[in-house]
Amino acid sequence: MNVKTYLIDGNNLMGKIKSLFALQQKDKQASREQLVFLLDKYFKTQKNKGVVYFDGFQSTVIASDFLKIKYSQKQTADDLIREDISNAANRKNLMVITSDLAVAGFAKACSTEVMKSEVFAKQALQSKAGEDETGIIDKLTNQTAEFKKLFGV
Repeated sequence: MNVKTYLIDGNNLMGKIKSLFALQQKDKQASREQLVFLLDKYFKTQKNKGVVYFDGFQSTVIASDFLKIKYSQKQTADDLIREDISNAANRKNLMVITSDLAVAGFAKACSTEVMKSEVFAKQALQSKAGEDETGIIDKLTNQTAEFKKLFGV
């Protein structure tokens, strides 16, 4: 099995996840951090690699164990994604995650696979994130009950 490198249009993907889209309107940095957190959890379980692209400049460093994070600086993230596709040694080992028609069209013309952001969000991020979140809330609720018993509250 070939290891694929996922080139992820970060802003485009955030726009397809309701909670991140809402957060992005209030706090761009926090929405980026949340997206990286979700992607890190996903790529932790994958043999594939991930690169997420954001428009503009890095303000605060976002820690990631399983992703490479690229900022487009003075160009657009779309241009940076196209540049990385053009410079790839083997474009067939790439998977572009975007719903941007121009980027998707360019990727397909370069024999690169494309998955729409909303499909990736549904398949890879939201279903697992929702299950994990419910499990975490259940654990915390149980732990809180135990602490209350232990400390007689």
